[in-house]
Amino acid sequence: MPSSKPESKTSERTDASTGAGTKAIDRALMVLSSFVDAPEQGITDIASRVEMSPSTVHRIVRALVQNGYVEQSPETDRYHLGHAAHVLGERARESWGFDRALPMLERIGSITGESVNMGIADGNEVVVILRIESVQPLRFDQPPGSRISMHCSSMGKAMLAFSDSPLPDLDFIGITETTITSKKAFEKELAEVRERGYSVDDSESIEGVSCVGAPILDSNGIAVAAIAVQGPSVRMTAERRAAIGDQAIATATEIRKALGLDKFTPNFGLGSAT
Repeated sequence: MPSSKPESKTSERTDASTGAGTKAIDRALMVLSSFVDAPEQGITDIASRVEMSPSTVHRIVRALVQNGYVEQSPETDRYHLGHAAHVLGERARESWGFDRALPMLERIGSITGESVNMGIADGNEVVVILRIESVQPLRFDQPPGSRISMHCSSMGKAMLAFSDSPLPDLDFIGITETTITSKKAFEKELAEVRERGYSVDDSESIEGVSCVGAPILDSNGIAVAAIAVQGPSVRMTAERRAAIGDQAIATATEIRKALGLDKFTPNFGLGSAT
């Protein structure tokens, strides 16, 4: 009967070092990801967000600064994403081909005079990947990387209404007085979105801000992304939302063709509306 040899100490050390290396990478990625929702932070802020000790965060941030992924402001001593992170983001956007949507987003932004976003789904959230800022002094902007809950976002509604999967398990948290907080009411809302082709967020995610969204569909008619026109509710009347809705549908159709989605089903993005 062959004897079984115990694992060598060298093998044990290799396994331990591999695990430690993976943990270190995970921690560094958590620190980098914390800047998505907080563009400028101090060590204590980051430590609180990622639930690590300040000393651990300081070591990670120091390594990220040395490699250009994080930079420190000389005026405030706080940290923000650096040039290396910016280059990676630009390359990722180029590889997905989303830059081809910019002329269409700029055009609808110019026509409406409002801010415009393009986003994709990541679990139960929408992640903003492109933004066109309004030139108006009273406006609302969400920078790329911003995350919004699907159930109170016009982009989220647009993608869920044209999804090929059952409605995901949304939390339906009431963020404002007009947020839809029941599955039954939300399903009715999605049916209306499918009927008219565009979605509306009427101060459901941020008080005083209204948005109109439209899905960007693949060759099977499934939403892979969405756009949204957003502005102060005082300007986004019901009549104006309807007009912008038609413009959003037309723009989303243009983007669909520009990205070649009318010819194939893509494989990109952070997730799906599922």
